[in-house]
Amino acid sequence: MNISVIIPIYNEEENIPLLYEELIQVLENIGSDYEVIFVDDGSTDSSLEILKEIKERNPRVKILSLERNTGLSSALKAGIDKASGEVIITMDGDLQNDPRDIPKLLNYIQKGYDVASGWRRYRKDPFLKRVSSIIANYIRNKLTSESINDSSCMLKVYKSEYLKKIKFYRGWHRFLPTLLKMEGARVIEVEVTHRPRTYGQSKYGIKNRLIKPFIDTLVVAWLKNNRISYKIKEEI
Repeated sequence: MNISVIIPIYNEEENIPLLYEELIQVLENIGSDYEVIFVDDGSTDSSLEILKEIKERNPRVKILSLERNTGLSSALKAGIDKASGEVIITMDGDLQNDPRDIPKLLNYIQKGYDVASGWRRYRKDPFLKRVSSIIANYIRNKLTSESINDSSCMLKVYKSEYLKKIKFYRGWHRFLPTLLKMEGARVIEVEVTHRPRTYGQSKYGIKNRLIKPFIDTLVVAWLKNNRISYKIKEEI
């Protein structure tokens, strides 16, 4: 099983070295062939320079440097397009996802699921961030007739054949479990560790978490409710 790990980065200079060391230790213990794709989304700090230093030490590391900050969905799609693994793992670059949860998620892929989606049941975020995420998840589930606990958790493991089918739009990363189910994927949520942010700051405010996602949810709900589905009874 070949593994591609995709990590979008935007101004995470203090987190990158620690994340890299944790991740490589986990991947080496798994024993599969792997590549790590860092997507620098127009960072204005020294993130890109740090990534280049890491790449010099490990040829399995790839860097995609985007010409400007385009947002999480675009950075994620850039990594997906370049990924060569049969299995794709996505995670945040802020150290809040724990790489040690990766083997647990991979186990569900080996059991036959197409997507193992992380569920940050006990989030280590500020109060306002937790509340806005609860509201956003509730609205998403109501409008899309879903029961997903944590759609926006970045720590996910996918069979690449399904993930590469998805056509991305801005903000689409929040709806991947629903979009993949629409493509026939078997999706399971798995509880994962969520750690407090130690360095840097969140790139999302109330507008990013509620207003724009609400509009996107209406679009996804329309797509889901109007999707064509049929079965041929007989061909004569």
